[in-house]
Amino acid sequence: MTVRTGRRVFLDKQSPEPYRALTETARQVRATADGVGLDRVLVELINLRVSQLNGCAYCLDVHTRAALRAGETTRRLGVLPAWRDTELFTARERAALALAEATTAPADGALQDSAYAAARPVLTDDEISAVIWVAIAINAFNRVSIMSKHPVRENTP
Repeated sequence: MTVRTGRRVFLDKQSPEPYRALTETARQVRATADGVGLDRVLVELINLRVSQLNGCAYCLDVHTRAALRAGETTRRLGVLPAWRDTELFTARERAALALAEATTAPADGALQDSAYAAARPVLTDDEISAVIWVAIAINAFNRVSIMSKHPVRENTP
């Protein structure tokens, strides 16, 4: 058996079919989010918060740029890790962020119960489902990028 050292395997390049399936899933998740009225800024906040929790530099880069294009402010992006400690986020955004965090830490039942309790008064069942699917999708992409060690380059558009 030969053990390779050095650069990581880019999972998306090494096994393109599962990556295409994941990309198609993400497309369906985006369509679902759009269909229930989750705006692009909220979706990007979810993508960013999950990527922060997972420590995915590549996805943080991609989704910070996407959030800015969607109209998010640098001020809110800067305080996103401390969203609970600021009044800059709406009740709806807070509920979505709590659900995203609970989805990212699925073994924490108390966190899930708390997130659902916060979501019920401000999100419909369809919106709750869409938020959780957005969090599931970005969690999957985070793992692909982290395990592949996708680079963040200075000249990335």
